[in-house]
Formats: sequence, C-alpha cells, structure tokens
Amino acid sequence: MNFKTISQIDPGNTESWRDSVFITIDIDWCHDDVLTHAIDLLERADVAATWFVTNETPLLQRLRANPKFELGIHPNFNRLLAGLAEPPETAASVIDSILQIVPEAKAVRSHSMTQNSQLLNLFKERGLRFDCNHFIPHQANYQLTPFRIWNGLIKIPYFWEDDLHCIDKIDFNPSQWLKCDSLNVFDFHPIHLFLNTHDLELYEATRDLHYQPALLKSRANTQQEGAREWLLTLIHQHIPQP
Repeated sequence: MNFKTISQIDPGNTESWRDSVFITIDIDWCHDDVLTHAIDLLERADVAATWFVTNETPLLQRLRANPKFELGIHPNFNRLLAGLAEPPETAASVIDSILQIVPEAKAVRSHSMTQNSQLLNLFKERGLRFDCNHFIPHQANYQLTPFRIWNGLIKIPYFWEDDLHCIDKIDFNPSQWLKCDSLNVFDFHPIHLFLNTHDLELYEATRDLHYQPALLKSRANTQQEGAREWLLTLIHQHIPQP
C-alpha cells in the first residue's frame, strides 16, 4: 500500500485513495520535545502524513520542509461549548486564529471531532477543502469512501484512533482491517507516541508531566505494545517494498 496525505484524495478518482494508508497526527498542544519525537518517527520511516496543528511552534517549519508532510488545522471549540468563552471569541474567530498560524491548510479536524452544519460552512468559506471529523470505527466493517457534502466540502471519514484503541483493549492488527477498496485513515497523537500509551490510565496519571519531557520519558510504557509500536507496525507491514 502507498502512504499519502489527505489533500491527495479526490472523491471522483478512486485511484487517489484506494490501496492507500493515510496517517494523520493531531498535535494537541504538545511540548516541542514530544512533537520532535513524533516527527522523528515519521521521518525515519520516510512516509507521508497530515499534521493537524493546534498552536504555533518553530517545528512547523521543519514539518513544512518535508515534501511528504502537509499541515491542516485542529481548532478547539470546547470553550465555546462549555460556555467558558468570552467575547469576542466565536466559532469563526477560533478558525481564523488557527488559520493565521497555518494559512496554507486545506484539511481540518476539530478537537473532540466537533462539527455541525454551521461549522462546515465556516470551514468551506475559509478555503478549507477536507473535513476529517467523521469517526466510524473499523468494528462497523463498513467500506469507507470520501464524499462531497452540500457546500462542496469533502468528507474524509476515519476508522482508527490511538486513544480509542486504548479503550477498546483489542490487539492491533491493521492487516485485518485494511481494505484495498476502502478509505484507510489512522489518527495518532504525539503524546501517545511519546508515552507509548497502551492504557489511558497512563496518560491520565502523567498529565502533570506532559510539559516536562525528561520526567515524562521516565514514565513511558516499555512493558507492553503501545501507540509507538502500533504506528511502526502499521508502517512496516504496509510500506511498499522496492
């Protein structure tokens, strides 16, 4: 299988996405050392990835310099939903703020997968082309495809996410889930790659250390297969052979 970025998908051309793997990364405001670890993993493997950005960091220039990477946006509407936002913060301003950091973005996945018809129209109005907010787990056994909605935005459903896999507590076996004629989109997070998370109890127990990478590294999982091994397994099982 080939590794591709989200913006390479064309709903009108099945060859643009069939027999392919799409790795996406939600940065989630992680420490730069944590993000560096994730970039190192993907660059050593020399595979494509789409990075959903939450914040400014000098590392965005490193990501932009890799022709196999692309940047999308990962806006957070949770403060609005919780009633914690103060004027003049609006859904539009949240999107505009992150687009100032990543003006070239063509793809969006909201934090917590937040979406509604108004947000989808705001995404489209700002030049975004791909919405990645539909999670349909592989257990549903559906054949996923990209599709256009009423405003022309392209929906990219995805079927696997590292933190949700921790909750499922099943073996990681992508060969059983990947289908040549289905859309195969995976979602990873740098913090889980760094911790090699296998159980969300580890993530929650180390929250106070998430911005202290030296201490956090000492708490990383080394006893069981976790997010880091899952990513490497996905890559090594499906990277095209010369």
